Amino acid sequence: MAFAQQKPLVKAAIDTAQIRIGEQITYQISVDEIDNVIIPKLENLKGLEIVEDTKMDTLKNQLIKKYILTGFDSGAFYIPQQQIFIKQRLHLTDSLLVKVATVAIDTVKQPMFPIKSIQKEPYTFDDFIPYLWYVLLGLVVLAVILYFIFRKKKTPEEKIAEALLPPFEEAIQRLQQLDKKLLWQNNKVKEYYSELTDIVRGYIERELKVPALESTTDELVDTLIDFNKTGSITTSEETIQKLKALLREADLVKFAKSMPMADEIEGNRKDAELVVSNLKPTPIKEDEDGLE
Repeated sequence: MAFAQQKPLVKAAIDTAQIRIGEQITYQISVDEIDNVIIPKLENLKGLEIVEDTKMDTLKNQLIKKYILTGFDSGAFYIPQQQIFIKQRLHLTDSLLVKVATVAIDTVKQPMFPIKSIQKEPYTFDDFIPYLWYVLLGLVVLAVILYFIFRKKKTPEEKIAEALLPPFEEAIQRLQQLDKKLLWQNNKVKEYYSELTDIVRGYIERELKVPALESTTDELVDTLIDFNKTGSITTSEETIQKLKALLREADLVKFAKSMPMADEIEGNRKDAELVVSNLKPTPIKEDEDGLE
């Protein structure tokens, strides 16, 4: 997904385009904006390695991100275009060419030295590694013994509570974890919608005891409409329609290669949490004698 750019908001530059093996260069990304800017991790380097990833600096109305790079193989290597998100819009830097040359060694000018006698090598850290393994093994055995001595046995109820969160809490936790992955921000829109709908379907399956994960969009929506009419669930028609729109949007992304806009993706994320919050089974009322 690409967007038209009115002016060059992003720029990439290097302090030199030619180095020798082992020398370092500074690669700098400049962004003429300071709000709502996402600069993903530098990736897809071939022939070059990151020595240092510096913190982002702010200079007036400009963000500056610097990397220290080096190369250990000779040749010409490209630093590929990098994706920069400014206010949820994608911008691309220019690709830059770096030439890494070998270091010539002139053996004629090197002085010759006499052969030295065999000397005993000094002790190094590697000489003590076998002994360290014994020490670590002893510590592990001691830790296992102490664990079985002092561990508190859990009741069956505690084990069940630890293994399985309530459906609503699990769904909200998984939605928050999905936000942190920044999938759609890194052009992984299909993966994002697949995981988003799996979370919603998984919640419905656990909370309402229906095969939501195996059902098609229409089958699931029809089931919820029937449940709502009979009073088996507590929700609104608006909530069901938002769920229907979310699932159909996900189907278009996964099977028709649709590419929704950033505001549409954020809207679908909000709708997913709204569905989880507003789709509940109807509580079972007890009669006057306390019987269900």
